[in-house]
Amino acid sequence: MDTQSSSSTVRDHVLQPLEEAGLSGFHWRTWLTAGMGFFTDAYDLFIIGVVTSLLTPLWHLTTLDLMLLNSTALFAAVLGALIFGRLMDRLGRKTVYGIEAMLLTGGAILSAFAPNVWLLLVFRFIVGMGVGGDYPMSGIIMSEYSNRKRRGFLVNAVFAMQGFGLLVGPAVAAALLASGVPDATAWRLMLGLGAIPAGSVIWLRRSIAETPHFMLGARGDAAGAAQVVGTLTAKTVAAATQSVKPLANSARVLFTNRRFLLTLIGTAFSWMFLDMAFYGNSVSSSLIMKALSPTGSLLTHTLTSMVIFLVAAVPGYWISALTIDRLGRKFIQVMGFAVMAVAYGILWLAPGIAQQTTEFLLVYGVSYLFIEFGPNSTTFVFPSEVFPVTVRGLGFGISASAGKFGAAIAAFLFPVLLVRLQLSGTMGLLAGISALGVVLTLLALRESKGLTLREASQEALLEAPAADGTLAQGN
Repeated sequence: MDTQSSSSTVRDHVLQPLEEAGLSGFHWRTWLTAGMGFFTDAYDLFIIGVVTSLLTPLWHLTTLDLMLLNSTALFAAVLGALIFGRLMDRLGRKTVYGIEAMLLTGGAILSAFAPNVWLLLVFRFIVGMGVGGDYPMSGIIMSEYSNRKRRGFLVNAVFAMQGFGLLVGPAVAAALLASGVPDATAWRLMLGLGAIPAGSVIWLRRSIAETPHFMLGARGDAAGAAQVVGTLTAKTVAAATQSVKPLANSARVLFTNRRFLLTLIGTAFSWMFLDMAFYGNSVSSSLIMKALSPTGSLLTHTLTSMVIFLVAAVPGYWISALTIDRLGRKFIQVMGFAVMAVAYGILWLAPGIAQQTTEFLLVYGVSYLFIEFGPNSTTFVFPSEVFPVTVRGLGFGISASAGKFGAAIAAFLFPVLLVRLQLSGTMGLLAGISALGVVLTLLALRESKGLTLREASQEALLEAPAADGTLAQGN
């Protein structure tokens, strides 16, 4: 048996108990530890829209100021996802995990004390770096500690914490607006409270053990991985004595292997299309509510958004989590994009519906439900599974960065689009973007439900060199 075949056999042997283990308390602790970052992300996503509404008369914000405040954290997240994604591949998951939560916490506190719009933009950039870093870190750590049959549920459940953040955001905003707290104080409290969920898990993240997948794939440490798997599964896992050769850890494998490149195109651009629709909607939800009901108060608009999140968004996240390992990632993503395209198309082709509040909110709510029970969940799950362990962080980071770039562009342009294209025209643009998501998913992504993580990521392609000694290119 050659070294490559031996190493592959050892990796499969050591990881098998982890892949077949049932859910345990460790899985739930890891879910909570990872999920609080996404709670913070969603809280911050919503709250900035209310904050800018309060700051506009206080600081005499221009349209450009609004565009920058809505999008700066998202542009920073593009950079954060790339940096943290590559660092976790080079230095290890344990070495890096928790730093992104420190950025989220520190950025939120600093934002609450910002004296002017320019420093607020700087502090929002710090928050965005933390948000971007949290995507590959938390998604991959949960994926690498999950079992084969429930991996989709566990990774999806981490992301589903966004649903609670989307709910708590408007609840906090509504409570402060209704309490009589001066606007000059309310917006600072709204931003500062974002430090609490992220700060509460810094220690837990810093103390988490290195994942067995990384120990085996990147370091060749079969004995260490066997010990961690044995501890987690309460089973004896024999430490291998054979030499375990680490997998290639060069960024170029994502671009020189045709299978990995097609997968990367699928994960990155489907995430971009999703976030262009989703973040433009969410960040500017207060603007959408104002366009729908010009005479309504900010409190009324905020409460309306909260009801939409409660009725549509939160259930959508958990329906996705509970069904993803049965229906499959690809089916849910295609279905979600398709329903989004139809819902946005109705709002575009029947512009008069914007004058019918109940009908508009019904269609708008359906679009939210199938965003969450659809590509908003699956675009997070896919990249945590489909790349080899040594470039998984980079593949996830590129995908998340593409998503956040699309989100930033949407958040930056959405206020202008609502003015130039009106509500119906903007929804037509989102319908077209959603339709592109359907086509891309069908062409570029393969189903990964029920597979081991090594099977889903096609790591065998890194273990089978071509005849000339280079990496096998795939088809």
